[in-house]
Amino acid sequence: MAYLRAVVIAATAGAVFVAAAPNANAAATNTVARWEMNEPTGATVMLDSSGNGRNGIIGSEVKTGLVVDGATAYHFSWLKPNTPPAHPEHLVTIPDSANVDPGTGDYAITLRLRWTHNFGNIIQKGQSNTAGGQFKWQAPSGVVQCLFKGSAGQRGVGSGRALNDGLWHVIRCERTASAVTMTVDGVVTARALGPTGNIDNNRPLSIAGKTNCDQITITCDYWPGDIDWVLIESS
Repeated sequence: MAYLRAVVIAATAGAVFVAAAPNANAAATNTVARWEMNEPTGATVMLDSSGNGRNGIIGSEVKTGLVVDGATAYHFSWLKPNTPPAHPEHLVTIPDSANVDPGTGDYAITLRLRWTHNFGNIIQKGQSNTAGGQFKWQAPSGVVQCLFKGSAGQRGVGSGRALNDGLWHVIRCERTASAVTMTVDGVVTARALGPTGNIDNNRPLSIAGKTNCDQITITCDYWPGDIDWVLIESS
């Protein structure tokens, strides 16, 4: 996590901070997948409401059917960090497919979520050593950081402030050919200019932690909190 922190600090040092509507200048507008995360208690399949069939596998430790503040959400419980054994059942995973990878086009991930803890990987596809690159969100000290790492380089952006206040937030991270931009509750918090190139790996997309980890040599960085929905879009 320290590695991404350094990337984000470097990227946001010269970032553009402006107010904007959530989808201002958005290039990624074609729905790849939308997971409403409103399945009932005990569900094992996360349904893709986009009609594209990108259903996910819900781990047995994930609480579904949680009703909070008028939303039906998934709850991911707190796990002691950096302590074995690994808990793959803490995750929701979506199988690898070409359209779930960012590739070379415009690509955006938007989530509605809330949490109070100060660590964890929220969503990712690939890890630091994955062939084909990666994207990931993490939340050290409650500050959300988003990284795209591809064949032409890596760019990271952050929320600029801690968001682990227990309130619902809508966060969007978008990669275009020339920049990576984060938007929080309708306001652009950071933009890192520059290309990232092709991102295409054979790993599943995971929600709330890593898939390839053992909590000994590779930490799983399990994220605790509630997620109302996830939307992935491309150009």
